[in-house]
Amino acid sequence: MAKQDYYEALGVERQSSDADIKKAYRKLAMQFHPDRNPGNPEAEATFKELSEAYDVLRDDQKRAAYDQFGHAAFENGGMGRGSGASAGDFASSFSDIFEDLFGDFGTGGGGRRGTQTRGADMRYNMEITLEEAYKGKKATIRVPTSVACDTCHGSGSEGDAEPTTCNMCRGHGKVRAQQGFFTIERTCPTCQGAGHVIESPCRP
Repeated sequence: MAKQDYYEALGVERQSSDADIKKAYRKLAMQFHPDRNPGNPEAEATFKELSEAYDVLRDDQKRAAYDQFGHAAFENGGMGRGSGASAGDFASSFSDIFEDLFGDFGTGGGGRRGTQTRGADMRYNMEITLEEAYKGKKATIRVPTSVACDTCHGSGSEGDAEPTTCNMCRGHGKVRAQQGFFTIERTCPTCQGAGHVIESPCRP
């Protein structure tokens, strides 16, 4: 059975803007979401088709490939897509819809995270000649690193102050919000998932 045209599935024109495509998908996704249609396999199948179509049309590169080659652009491993959208595709497609529905759960300015986070990836540019590359140049470089604070020993708290339970997530590290049939859980913006905040941060 031939797959339905992605534009037709969402009910939009080929020249539609990203905003129009997103709006159309949001409306149809709410209508056919499995939570709204329990036990309805047709609605679930339609929802998967909508999610697959939106996953392609919201991405400029995928959309350009689809406009030029149609469904053939994603067959046989093309652009990393197969015969259907995976659960990861659905989550990715729905992420911006959730943002529209719920927004951010506060700005998270109430405290500092009490646990260490992964640092940014480091990059070092070195210019070498073609001859050095051919011979296998070896060089020693100096890489700056972070060390634990001598005052708080890396705890982030001033003196012997102990972190306190985060008031927003009550120590769970995550917060939930519900609107209609949607329930979304995300990392607490106040404690950044730590479950506690530092009331008296170290000053040095």
